[in-house]
Amino acid sequence: MNRPMQSVNANWPVRRFLPALSTALLMILITGCHDGPMYGMKAANPFYSIKQWKADEAYGPTDHVRRQELTKLADMMDTLPPERQGYWFSHLRGVMENDESPEMRRLAVLAAGKSTLPQSAELISSGLKDESLKVRLTACEMLGNRPQDSESTRLLAETAGSTSDLDVRNAAFAALGKHQNKVAVDALRLALDTRDPATRSLAVASLRGSTGKNYGDDPQSWIAALDGQDVPEQQVELAERVKNLIR
Repeated sequence: MNRPMQSVNANWPVRRFLPALSTALLMILITGCHDGPMYGMKAANPFYSIKQWKADEAYGPTDHVRRQELTKLADMMDTLPPERQGYWFSHLRGVMENDESPEMRRLAVLAAGKSTLPQSAELISSGLKDESLKVRLTACEMLGNRPQDSESTRLLAETAGSTSDLDVRNAAFAALGKHQNKVAVDALRLALDTRDPATRSLAVASLRGSTGKNYGDDPQSWIAALDGQDVPEQQVELAERVKNLIR
C-alpha cells in the first residue's frame, strides 16, 4: 500500500530541479557554445580574439569577427608600445601574404600605416602591388602620412611614375603633397605635363603643400617657377589657408 507513495517521493527531488535545469539549457541554446563563460570578456579584447583567428577558422567562417578585430587593432596600433607593435606586425605580414580578403589586406595596410616601426614601410609598400584597387589606394594614403620618411617619398614617386592605373597615380600625387622635399616636388613637376586636366589640377594642389608656395592654378606658371623663372606668388585666400592647415 505504501510503495506507490514511496515511488512518488523518490522522484520529487528531480522534479524540483527541472525548472532550473530547463532554464540553464535554454540559456546555452540562446548564447551558443562560445569557448567557456569568459568568451564575451575575451572577445572584447583584440589581443585575445586576433590570437584565436586560426583556431576559430576550424569551426567555420569568421571573416566578420576578424574584420572587426583587425579594425580595432588598426585604431589602437599607434598607442601600443614598440614591442607590442612588433608582435602584431608578424600577424599583419601573414594577412598580406595569405589572406584572400581584400578588405582584410586593406586593414592590414591601414594598421601598418599607424605603426611607428621602421619596417612598417616595407609592409605598406607591398600593398602598392596588391591586386585590389582599394588596397593600393590605402597604401598610397598611408605612405602619404609618413612625410619624414624618405623611403615613403621614394615609393610614392616611383608609383606615380610607373603605374598605369589613373586612380592609383592620382592617389600617389595627392599623398606627395604632404612630403616637403625635392623628390616629391620633382615627381609632381612631371605630373604638370600630363594630358589629364584632373591630374594637372591635383599636381598643382599638391605642389602648394610640398613647396609652401602658391603660383595660382595655371600649371604653366608652376612649371616656369619650378624651372627657376621669376613668377610672382599669388595671395592665398583664407579658405585655402584653412584647407591647407587641415590636410
